[in-house]
Amino acid sequence: MNPQSIHSRDVVVKLEHGLHLSPAAQIVKTAQAYRSSLIIQKGDRRIDGKSMLDLMTLAAEQGARLRLEAQGEDAEAILTAVVALFESNFGFVSSSDSQASA
Repeated sequence: MNPQSIHSRDVVVKLEHGLHLSPAAQIVKTAQAYRSSLIIQKGDRRIDGKSMLDLMTLAAEQGARLRLEAQGEDAEAILTAVVALFESNFGFVSSSDSQASA
């Protein structure tokens, strides 16, 4: 594998209150466990996915489409881990999910 190749995946923010402090912290903690870089793009804005400050200023609201880009020796692994956070809704149950199960 070429360590300089860029891998990318698209995700949608499903959290009712958008990408707030707790999920942003989960992204940073997860991303920092890998050697590859992680860039998160929303529209024209690109930020460092390993920076809490950058993530908090991204203002990714519910429904926002984000592109995740990773580059480095474990790029696929970092993407898989971060995408899993989005797919699990960061462990949060949305109000629509709780109403559906009631």
